[in-house]
Amino acid sequence: MRRFATGLLLAMAALFLVARVMAPAHPGWGYVQAFAEAAMVGGLADWFAVTALFRHPLALPIPHTAIIPRNKDRIGTTLANFLRDNFLIPAVVARRMARVDVAGAMGHFLANPPERGRLWRGASRLAADMLESLDQDRLGGMVKGALAKRLRDLDIAPMLGQALRAALAEGRHAPLLDSAIRWASATLASNEPLMRQMIHDRAGKLMRWTGLDETLANKIIDGLHRLLVDMIDQPDHPLRLRAEEGLERLADDLQNDPEMRARVFALKAELLDNPAIEHWWMGVWEQMRRGMLRLVRDPGDALAGQFGEALRQLGDTLQRDPSLKRTINRFARRTAVGAAADYGDGIVRLVSDTVKGWDADTITRRLENAVGRDLQYIRINGTLVGGMVGLAIHLVDRLL
Repeated sequence: MRRFATGLLLAMAALFLVARVMAPAHPGWGYVQAFAEAAMVGGLADWFAVTALFRHPLALPIPHTAIIPRNKDRIGTTLANFLRDNFLIPAVVARRMARVDVAGAMGHFLANPPERGRLWRGASRLAADMLESLDQDRLGGMVKGALAKRLRDLDIAPMLGQALRAALAEGRHAPLLDSAIRWASATLASNEPLMRQMIHDRAGKLMRWTGLDETLANKIIDGLHRLLVDMIDQPDHPLRLRAEEGLERLADDLQNDPEMRARVFALKAELLDNPAIEHWWMGVWEQMRRGMLRLVRDPGDALAGQFGEALRQLGDTLQRDPSLKRTINRFARRTAVGAAADYGDGIVRLVSDTVKGWDADTITRRLENAVGRDLQYIRINGTLVGGMVGLAIHLVDRLL
């Protein structure tokens, strides 16, 4: 574009010379000469103006030229202030973020993940490198310690009581109670010989001699079997109701009895201090770590499995659930506004200091590359518009 603008200026100079030579041959050449003469003036004036922005024209130290190199610090400050006043004000950020559907974009990305795209591969490599670079024993100990501290400080008795009361209210305890009764029935059946022997040993000689001990054992065992069967078949069986009353008392004690809560708290502390629990936790952590490594090393397989299906379901939910979308978009908006409020001045200083740190040649070259093409259009337009103005002036002069 610079060569084109310069060539057009030279063409006007050549046209001016031709018109000046040919002027005596015909009056029309006067119009051509006026057009070319004014075009040269307009082209030269705009060349001077454009060049003066970035350097001294013809390397002459003319005042008010090389404007950008001389004022680069002020340009940096002005650019930083422009960013702050138009982009980094919390109110402006909030207004712009209100039109951004972050949840919808996240949902679309999760529901339609790019197969082994650059983002997935980069994130996978980063996660794998982080997991492998960390000290696993130390990391596992840190995670275990943090979890153990949270569990030690947690009073779980009221939560257990609330969960038990909710289960009783919704009837979810019934299958568990039935299982306990069936277990008792199976235990009784498998230990019949032991019970018969106990009754035989404790019976008197007369009962053993008459065989009444065996009859007594049969009656006791049969009665217990019938009792357990009736408890399963009859939801309103007295013993079953007594068991449910006991569970209700336990739920109330877990929530309100200081002694029961202290016993549960002590039991929890004893379990956490047990070396077997610590060994079990380290094994769980190692399995988790290996699973995470397999996941991040081959994200394609992970996305094809249950984890990928869960991500796709999450993406669908983010796109379809208006309440969840509003919540996430509100969080994103508040996060962006908070970042603008907390770090806006830092971003402004970064821009200003960066521009101020550039040397004059760097900022001149970068700005000229960014807007130079449009500036050359100014030279072209100046040449053509100047020629038209000169032609109009010549025409008016001839008419008057």
